[in-house]
Amino acid sequence: MHYLTPREIVSELDKYIVGQDAAKRTVAIALRNRWRRQQVPESIQDEIAPKNIIMIGPTGVGKTEISRRLARLAQSPFLKVEVTKFTEVGYVGRDVESMIRDLAELAINMIKAEEKQKVMSRAREIAEERLLDLLLPPKTEPPKTEEPAGQEKILEVVRRPSPEPLSTREKLRTLFQEGKLEERYVDMEVTQRSVPMVEIFSTVGMEEMDFNLKDMFGNLFPKKTKRRKVKVPEAFEILVQEESQRLIDMDKVTEEAIRKVEQTGIIFLDEIDKIAGRGSSHGPDVSREGVQRDLLPIVEGSTVTTKYGMVRTDHILFIASGAFHNSKPSDLIPELQGRFPIRVELNSLTQEDFIRILTEPQAALITQYCELMKTEGIRLTFLSEAVAEIARIAFQVNLRTENIGARRLHTIMERLLDDLSFEAPDRAEKECTVNADYVRNKLSAIEENEDLSRYIL
Repeated sequence: MHYLTPREIVSELDKYIVGQDAAKRTVAIALRNRWRRQQVPESIQDEIAPKNIIMIGPTGVGKTEISRRLARLAQSPFLKVEVTKFTEVGYVGRDVESMIRDLAELAINMIKAEEKQKVMSRAREIAEERLLDLLLPPKTEPPKTEEPAGQEKILEVVRRPSPEPLSTREKLRTLFQEGKLEERYVDMEVTQRSVPMVEIFSTVGMEEMDFNLKDMFGNLFPKKTKRRKVKVPEAFEILVQEESQRLIDMDKVTEEAIRKVEQTGIIFLDEIDKIAGRGSSHGPDVSREGVQRDLLPIVEGSTVTTKYGMVRTDHILFIASGAFHNSKPSDLIPELQGRFPIRVELNSLTQEDFIRILTEPQAALITQYCELMKTEGIRLTFLSEAVAEIARIAFQVNLRTENIGARRLHTIMERLLDDLSFEAPDRAEKECTVNADYVRNKLSAIEENEDLSRYIL
């Protein structure tokens, strides 16, 4: 990530997201600033705080997608959370600290997968030897009997062991590597950890207690093994997984994961406008300001206890988003506003944007449907006039009903290709061209009837 400039980051995001140049520039600068912070003298590294971002814009314009692609580009642990599921401490709901625990869990799995790839070749070698032991168990020598004291010892002639067992093992190895043992079964012991079921009815802040109890009981109780008869390929995969787990240094994984969370973690706080109401002392909104106050120490920097150790949140990048239809960013408590110094507004999508979304990005929507139909042997082609008509109908329906942005295109496309998707396996004609008339025939009745489009589109 260190060699990507903001311009290159924006160029990468352009492959997946249409428009929203201001938002792309903002997140590109934020990501580049992380690398810049690591280059400055260590004495001031901790003083440079991340510049958290609030994205303001209607649903379906790319707020979540920008953040997700940014995290994938930076290979950072990324967590998207809906802030509406959090409640003030003392109310029934999730504790805000659980987002840091979830992010740590994601980082552990990410680093573990990377380490597993590094040791996979060695794990496969060891698993192959263990599999050959199952196919050809080594000969066991008879136990030596102690001779009575005083009796003369009889000298035995020591002979060199015959090479037959070795050659048989190598023959089996060759057959296995050539895939000629795939239908053969072997008996093997499979480890099953028995953990007693423990249910905890608790208030907020105790989500992890059940996991900690499982870890504790899992170490106290002995591991159970179950004898299974499995085919050779399945046995080999089981052995590879067991050996790769043994080869991974979990202490190193945990240390690296916590470092990655603290230095490169990204948390996307969706629907932050839903907790922006202030002044409610009763009713369903009573906890909104409390959630903001609980979020404040996490965003400004604190230490959260996880089952993997202490995690500092000082340099985690927080990207918040909201439509802010019924509220505005200034409705957030002043302390929280100060922790999101960068505000960027995303534009509503136009009809031209819909045309670009359907055709330009990698794995664009039309490309996805063409590939899906190709699996049934059908060659699906969209003419440019059909794409323009789909974009027009999606734009008009968004204007007349709820504006859900680009997500409307998914609804329109599913409705448009409903018959084709159902009949595809039995269809004799393997060529299908979608033109503007086809789109109008399928969707015009729904488009003209506003009540019907409200429920169907």
